[in-house]
Amino acid sequence: MCHSKFRRIAATGALALIAAIPLAACGGPAVSPRPAEAATPRTPTAPPSASAEAVSPAVTTTRPAAPPKTRTVEPGRTTTRPKPTSTRSTGSCLGAVRYDLDLNNTVLDLVKSMCFHTGGVLRLQGTGPGLVTATPESLRSKSYEGGVEDIRFLRPGTVTVTIPRDEQTYTIEVVVIS
Repeated sequence: MCHSKFRRIAATGALALIAAIPLAACGGPAVSPRPAEAATPRTPTAPPSASAEAVSPAVTTTRPAAPPKTRTVEPGRTTTRPKPTSTRSTGSCLGAVRYDLDLNNTVLDLVKSMCFHTGGVLRLQGTGPGLVTATPESLRSKSYEGGVEDIRFLRPGTVTVTIPRDEQTYTIEVVVIS
């Protein structure tokens, strides 16, 4: 009889855990902030007024506070903290990410310029071999496979990408920063 009570309590506890695990996994960003975001307070934005005409929703971002450059280990000794690097976008410049551009479904007249961090990749889908050019060659590497051209940006500078489509040539100026 004692075993049946224990089994019933254990089964009830197991069911409670099974039900609680999916709920715990759905926590918002306020539940567990990333270390860089924990130190910076978020500024709430006021909701847009009903009389204002909004073309697109306002986007607000907060930047983490800059870490101190030196910290004291012992009295009289300090160490320098390395500068953090990020692959996320800064302003209008994409990070060191892969950006897919489907040439069959994109109006190339609207794509005049782009910005990437060093290591970023522009993937052009729907092209033939040897059609796309990117100059200067010293700032990029290129590979083609199965209708997809990958252009990886190796060093800071400006790369001119030319794409021939339907008897017209489109040019995209890509600025690469470190």
